[in-house]
Amino acid sequence: MTDAIVIEREGGLLTLRLNRADKKNALTRAMYSQLGQALQLADEDPAVRAVLIRGSDECFTSGNDIADFLEEPPSDLDSPVFHFMRSLLDCRKPVIAAVAGPAVGIGTTLLLHCDLVYVSADARLRMPFVNLGLCPEFGSSLLLPRLVGPARAAGLLLLGEGFSGEQAAAWGLATAALPSGAEALLKAREAALRFEQLAPEAVQVSKALMKAPDREQLRQVVEAEGKLFVQRLRSPEAIAALSGFLSRR
Repeated sequence: MTDAIVIEREGGLLTLRLNRADKKNALTRAMYSQLGQALQLADEDPAVRAVLIRGSDECFTSGNDIADFLEEPPSDLDSPVFHFMRSLLDCRKPVIAAVAGPAVGIGTTLLLHCDLVYVSADARLRMPFVNLGLCPEFGSSLLLPRLVGPARAAGLLLLGEGFSGEQAAAWGLATAALPSGAEALLKAREAALRFEQLAPEAVQVSKALMKAPDREQLRQVVEAEGKLFVQRLRSPEAIAALSGFLSRR
């Protein structure tokens, strides 16, 4: 367990709060493990009606903790980061995200698997995988072109271009953009609590129906991306880019 993830219960709402402000909520192996376990438990607990994933009202996450990542990079699909991905993919409960400030790498791609996403208008989203010698992950190579079109997706995934929360909402990556991080958190919490008033089985069946058409293809893509991502981590390009990133910090 790590205090970098704070787990809170409020009635039927389970909140998973990223709590590593000094590192801009950069995600470590331990954090991925705890997030994955918490999502699994939420899925199995009939008292949990919804899950809220959030950071602070100033920062969602700067993505992977590169130093932690390089110390013991994921070597196969049983690594903590992939356990987290599977847990989010398999969660039958509604998952809501509240995003403010930076949402980098998996901080953006995980949003593609949430059911409702509320962002601050000035949130800064980016997927700099190629910039670090890596490749897209968590189904983004499949889902992003469908959401925003192939040309725009190429700019986001091949060039690593950043975009704002306001753009995310306009492009369909977010449910709504709010004026501030605090308002995005409030709106996300309000939406999550609404599920306490809704029939839980009806909600789960409806979510399953919405996810069903692409489910198997998405699983295959996530697995294929994951294997290539692990291979890319060992490549000279990635080692040089990631080491250079660390040296500039």
